[in-house]
Amino acid sequence: MPWQRSRESGPRPRGVARPLTVGLSVFFSLAALAAGACASKAKGSDVFDVVPADASDETTYVPDAPCLVALDSPPLLPAIHVAIGTDIIWDSNPPSSGPHYPIWAAYQTYSSPVPRGYYVHDLEHGAIVFAYNCADGDADCAGVAAALQAASDALPDDPLCAEEGTGVRVRIVITPDPLLDVPVAAAAWGYTYKADCVDPPSLIAFAMEHYGNGPEVLCGNGTTSF
Repeated sequence: MPWQRSRESGPRPRGVARPLTVGLSVFFSLAALAAGACASKAKGSDVFDVVPADASDETTYVPDAPCLVALDSPPLLPAIHVAIGTDIIWDSNPPSSGPHYPIWAAYQTYSSPVPRGYYVHDLEHGAIVFAYNCADGDADCAGVAAALQAASDALPDDPLCAEEGTGVRVRIVITPDPLLDVPVAAAAWGYTYKADCVDPPSLIAFAMEHYGNGPEVLCGNGTTSF
């Protein structure tokens, strides 16, 4: 089934669930990376008794995940351009809509944080952002980044990007984000994913469901100069 292409006209666009076609070898590799990336908490642990501070009536939880995984759909903020360097207040963490810089980040993996004003513009174009927050010197940080990269690699090629000939395989940005209040997060336009560990099945499912749902669906690549 092709990626859904939608524009923001009328009701909030909702993603369409797609079959998860990740090969077994890829899945087990992802699972191994996730196991080494962060310590999973048992289902009887305190983390499952704690409701995230920014949980809303729209928040749902993934029941079979090895740690707390929260899904939300914050209210949409206007998609307006502001000058680069402007301080922006968003209504979710990670941000999932709203004001952003006129230039977006190139679809790739970064070792240094991409400023949020850039990656929110990626979301407007239908991209998914995978983000993580590791303490300085955290030995698990490389494993988290590798697991997110493996999740991105497991996603199918984007036919719209192939059609436009941009050289982009898939509209994914992977970045550290020290402003996160959880170790692992993902964002799409109008949707957030927050987790205490890397859970490949739910992370890939989130990306598959909400990919391509920005108000401006295009594949032109962005900048790496921040």
